[in-house]
Amino acid sequence: MSTSPVIAFEEIRPGDHVKITQRVKVGLKIWTTTVSGTVVRTERRREGLSVKRNFDDKVYADLVLLKKDGPVAGEETTVTFDEFTHIERA
Repeated sequence: MSTSPVIAFEEIRPGDHVKITQRVKVGLKIWTTTVSGTVVRTERRREGLSVKRNFDDKVYADLVLLKKDGPVAGEETTVTFDEFTHIERA
């Protein structure tokens, strides 16, 4: 990872150029994936869980829609944040 300071989700604005790094763990294997691009929008989406919970127990997911850097013009991706996600200004 670079020496750029990690920024909070709330600090991201449309038009910011960011690099997002996520760590994915499945069983005993761990992968690191990185994507960079320009922020199109951010969203805090309410999730509907498939398990019975208290009626007022609200669960949210933070998402960023990015226009990716790279050879394909206009390619977009959505990144959902978790505790293993790091955002840096690129």
